[in-house]
Amino acid sequence: MRLGSSGRAAPVAVVTGAAKGIGFGIAKRLERAGCQVSAWDNNLRPLCGRHRFAHEVDVDVVHADSVACAVERTLADLGRIDVLVNNAGVNGPTVPVWEYPEAEWDRVLAVDLKGVFLCCRAVIPHMREQGSGRIVNVSSVVGKEGNAKAPAYSAAKAGVIGLTKSLAKDLVGEGVLVNCVTPAMVETELLLEMTSDYIDMVRAKIPMGRLCTVEEVADMVAWLAGPECTFCTGAVFDLSGGRATY
Repeated sequence: MRLGSSGRAAPVAVVTGAAKGIGFGIAKRLERAGCQVSAWDNNLRPLCGRHRFAHEVDVDVVHADSVACAVERTLADLGRIDVLVNNAGVNGPTVPVWEYPEAEWDRVLAVDLKGVFLCCRAVIPHMREQGSGRIVNVSSVVGKEGNAKAPAYSAAKAGVIGLTKSLAKDLVGEGVLVNCVTPAMVETELLLEMTSDYIDMVRAKIPMGRLCTVEEVADMVAWLAGPECTFCTGAVFDLSGGRATY
């Protein structure tokens, strides 16, 4: 699958949290599909000496002013935004609700849910004006089922699913499709934030007996961002190894 076509400028894809993990994998996959990738992250240092994208922006998705500046800079430098992948996220501590620090609750909800809202709100006016666009939000199977000892993450990812469905309905008929993916736990460096007991508990929920890979998520996102996806909007695409029940 190629997102670009001969005689036309390569489409521009914004990927948040693109400096590492799932975001890095998605950004490279979209790059291979023919996109000019604008890599957004609040810490671009992991890219140094590893990979350079067509465009890189230092942005904190929890602050509206920072997001607005990132959109302005991307449009000024690349001329358009065709794809927005809201991937930036954090896990937070793995403790039950009654032990969960309020500050951590606020941090996880700010990055994982508010950040998606702010990026969508800032990019959508441009997509509406050009009459086309693809938005893919990275949620989690946890947003559908909830995990013990992950109250903020579960709540935030459930919110992303609801936001995706609401936004898709708002944009029906405007050429902008909005979908989300709900992977099971993915093999990334974010596992370092979790206890081994928690990882074992989550893995045991997956009938395939293994974690999802970055490449599997990136391939699904690339299809949702591409020209073959024409009738899916407001949809939730699982990558759960058989865990998801609906």
